Amino acid sequence: MPYHDHLCKSCGSNNVQLILSLGETPLANSLLREQELSKPEPRYPLDLVFCENCTLVQITEVIAPEVLFTDYPYFSSFSDSMLNHSKDLALRLLKERSLNSDSLVVEPASNDGYLLRNYVEQGIPILGIEPALNIAEFANNQGIRTLPKFFSIDLSHELTELGYHADIIHANNVLAHVADINEFVAGIEHLLKPDGICVIEVPYVVDLVDHTEFDTIYHEHLFYYSLCSLIPLFSRNGLTVYDVEQIPIHGGSLRIFASKNYSPRSSVEKLLKSERTLKVDSFAFYDGFRTKVEGIRRDLVELLENLTSQDKRIAAYGASAKGSTLLNYAGIGARTIEFVADRSTVKQGYYTPGTHIPIVAPGVLLEEMPDYLLLLAWNFMEEILAQQEQYVKAGGKFIIPIPEVRIL
Repeated sequence: MPYHDHLCKSCGSNNVQLILSLGETPLANSLLREQELSKPEPRYPLDLVFCENCTLVQITEVIAPEVLFTDYPYFSSFSDSMLNHSKDLALRLLKERSLNSDSLVVEPASNDGYLLRNYVEQGIPILGIEPALNIAEFANNQGIRTLPKFFSIDLSHELTELGYHADIIHANNVLAHVADINEFVAGIEHLLKPDGICVIEVPYVVDLVDHTEFDTIYHEHLFYYSLCSLIPLFSRNGLTVYDVEQIPIHGGSLRIFASKNYSPRSSVEKLLKSERTLKVDSFAFYDGFRTKVEGIRRDLVELLENLTSQDKRIAAYGASAKGSTLLNYAGIGARTIEFVADRSTVKQGYYTPGTHIPIVAPGVLLEEMPDYLLLLAWNFMEEILAQQEQYVKAGGKFIIPIPEVRIL
């Protein structure tokens, strides 16, 4: 279905098609205090579209970044999987790029320093750039030098005028969050040394569609990338995508390597060929997605209603942004889910946006022993199942919603 009110944020075309509408939802990370529960919550359209011109999948509503990120509840270091993943990458690049005390590693959207600290421990100079003031302050207190700012082309120029030139620029799970992606990539290009590289990780739209990961769609995630949409974006801004890897983190992601001077390796052509075979570069690939999403909603609601009718007690695990999309789209709230357990002390004591479910510490699980736990943070399933071994041994069961509703 044409969606001509929207211009593609990458190439400017108005030739876009509607893939899926998830209705109007609150902001996924806008957790509520108890006294805020009676106040009206802002809701915004959550529509996913495909650009026929440059193949980029994107949502249509852009929320001001100051609203989304200035005070932010997501600390990457609460996930062991994220810590291990980033450490492996940093140690690998440190060796491959022969980094030393004269090098510089920069990371826009560096969060709490979970990645950069691996370089600090090896004596490599770093600079984090993190707009969330609470998280930037935390990182600085941990010895991770962090500017409390949004990364932009202007900031890139300010840094080079001060003598900063990067050997490596990391940007993990931020390229989906930035409204002006051309300016962001141009800023990376300007800050890189002539032989520097940027290493960027983004959730992969092919995995999103194949595994029906619709709950990763929320207002912070403006873009859903394929390799065929990334190449023109980087090329337009003076960088060549020269290598690509598929990695399992976040339900399936791409890690791309880009530079000013390197030629593409065989990995790039191989994945491009795969995407063309799948028709990722045409609307046909996305055509049946809406039907699969509606099927998950129907199956999950039916299961929960059935369990509730048997007087089973149901809670959830992981007060994640993806959980917010799932709960709001499916209309599942505090009448069905007693509480959400989450390891993050930053989230405990708050309530979920739109659905108003209290967020508690994981220790509550063994005290309350609900019969079932809806796993909202399914992308860390192995880690969470290992952590909650006692709950399972005591007879608790997990409901996994994605890629299909099932009970473990």
